[in-house]
Amino acid sequence: MSDQIDQLLALKTWAVVGLSNNPERAAFGVAKLLIEKGHTVIPIHPKAEQVHGQIGYAKLSQVPVKIDVVDIFVNSELAGAVVNEAIEVGAKGVWLQLDVIDAGAVARAKDAGLLAVMNHCPAIEYKKRA
Repeated sequence: MSDQIDQLLALKTWAVVGLSNNPERAAFGVAKLLIEKGHTVIPIHPKAEQVHGQIGYAKLSQVPVKIDVVDIFVNSELAGAVVNEAIEVGAKGVWLQLDVIDAGAVARAKDAGLLAVMNHCPAIEYKKRA
């Protein structure tokens, strides 16, 4: 698992699904840390809000650039559909955040050739590597 985490953290363009301008939500802080670590962050949220100065989109399929990692901050029951979208848009990996659990979706991602991490947080992983 550590190897897949390292590979995902090395990728630069992250679409953060569930990212809004609500500073109380974990996605807000994690996205800020990703930007500080040199990643490009693309907010994905039904409201398509601009967050941390980054243009937001309602769906992954609307993003005009290649997405490396789809970071998933949605309820577990919604994660499978997001993983399917990540596969469709040609992402290199999916990252299911802490408490976002869908083993079937992770298996589909891996079967499609994507890197996949579940029930981890990139902010915590960066702190472990500091």
